Amino acid sequence: MSFTSLSFEFFPPRTEEGRRKLAITRKQLSQYQPEYFSCTYGAGGTTRAGTLQTITDILNDGVAAAPHLACIGASREEMISLLQTYKDMGIHHIVALRGDIPSGVGFGHQGLRYANELVGLIRQEFGDWFHIEIAAYPEFHPQSRSAEDDINHFVRKCQAGADSAITQYFFNADSYFWFVDEVQSRGVNIPIIPGIMPIASFSKLARFSETCGAEIPRWLRLKLQSYADDTASIKALGLDVVTEICDNLLQQGAPGLHFYTLNQAGLVSTICQRLGY
Repeated sequence: MSFTSLSFEFFPPRTEEGRRKLAITRKQLSQYQPEYFSCTYGAGGTTRAGTLQTITDILNDGVAAAPHLACIGASREEMISLLQTYKDMGIHHIVALRGDIPSGVGFGHQGLRYANELVGLIRQEFGDWFHIEIAAYPEFHPQSRSAEDDINHFVRKCQAGADSAITQYFFNADSYFWFVDEVQSRGVNIPIIPGIMPIASFSKLARFSETCGAEIPRWLRLKLQSYADDTASIKALGLDVVTEICDNLLQQGAPGLHFYTLNQAGLVSTICQRLGY
């Protein structure tokens, strides 16, 4: 089976040991010939230096890199400066996000506030140099006032000049296909890549999902809970469930897969192998 797009996402390591481990992870995942590796960007730019270092490491590996860029609270000048740095590095791919507001910090109405503003800024200042990827939420952003409001915001980001989108992870493929159909009915035809989260730990998955608004189906939640601390059984079930979801998505026309690796290669590698890599 071949993908139109295959990509892997990392977060910036906090230590030199973490950086060395991530280098091993990248080497393991490079064998699947991904379109790019991406790297997240902390709330309020808190990992700016770490993101830049990780992107540099990815480029040194000879793999295309896609830095995440979150605009909340940042000035136009700050964003343009960082984008120029990435352009000078030869990067052509940006994941443009609003980003989370750091705890205890209120930005009011200063600077950029929404991802569509960042997308528009990139297009205005850099033309078509960057491929701009945006976020999509098939089960809706947890801070959205309504489903309609969330859909409208996604359409605004597309109209501002986005080239493609990556979704929040999900475990119900119907939500993805419904979302794609809904935005296409409103004239949006950019590729929407499903975001995929391997399951290594139920407690961590539940915590992540609560924060980002991703639904764990009741049957899956109860089954994972029944394994308690049996990590091997949790991973085995997770591999079966996530691989089946990926296969279903691709068979029904999804344009690729984007894996949230959590800087680990094992489960992601197994899924890719099961899918035919």
